Amino acid sequence: MLFRLILLFTITPVIELLLLLKLSKITSIITTISIVLFTGIIGAYLAKSQGRLILTRLRIELNEGRMPGNELLNGLCVLVGGALLLTPGIITDLLGFVLVIPGTREIFKGIIKKFLSKKLEDGSINIHYRRW
Repeated sequence: MLFRLILLFTITPVIELLLLLKLSKITSIITTISIVLFTGIIGAYLAKSQGRLILTRLRIELNEGRMPGNELLNGLCVLVGGALLLTPGIITDLLGFVLVIPGTREIFKGIIKKFLSKKLEDGSINIHYRRW
């Protein structure tokens, strides 16, 4: 797992840099920098607004005594998506927008739910409940 993360964090920036250089040759350096800045600003705004909405829904569910599992997954997706949107690059921006926008976020939530269900069935994840 550690090796995969090392590969991810070393190969992704190289690919992103190559794509940005290619884009700057096709358009111009000013256009490329503008795209990076624009997606960063829009991404930060989307992540902030979606994060506030999720926190509000999370509080409502907790006040009603329900476990806010769906909202926690929404929060995770928005957090990761926001971080990806602040990272300069084309691929990370696309993935970040997919995670932040509510409609497309559902795809990833389904994948995460299936992954967690499989891990629970395998016994790879143990959940301990402690009553205070």
